[in-house]
Amino acid sequence: MTQTQTRRRTEARALTGRMVGVVADGVVKVLIGAAFIVGAARLGQLLGAPAWLMVVSGVSLLIGGGAEIRYVRSRAMRTYTRLMVAYDSGWALVTLAGLLVTWQGTGAGGEMWLGYQAAASLALAVSLVVAAPVRTTADSGAEDSAR
Repeated sequence: MTQTQTRRRTEARALTGRMVGVVADGVVKVLIGAAFIVGAARLGQLLGAPAWLMVVSGVSLLIGGGAEIRYVRSRAMRTYTRLMVAYDSGWALVTLAGLLVTWQGTGAGGEMWLGYQAAASLALAVSLVVAAPVRTTADSGAEDSAR
């Protein structure tokens, strides 16, 4: 096996590992979204948020997670990485802000957190839909032969 072939296999394994991570992230979003919908009344009480916001956030998570799974083979891992880092960074900041607000005695912490889930999940889905598809080597060869 040549050095080039070894490098390509290593890169393919790394890419496959990242794809598994993206799918796992999408599955977690789908499961949390389903839990939000099914347990909207009870979870809403625990978080101090109305049930309708739980359902909206759940549907948004289903859409965002579904988009992550749907586009895993056709979007660049760099795109996924940037979007997931942005989503998770925002999630961490909003979680901290929601906890601080809740500890101060107001009931808005859960609403902030759920609102973020709803908005960020939809933004993630839209970003994946509009992202440029990955060009495969087969696409490049077809374009080269057409020239």
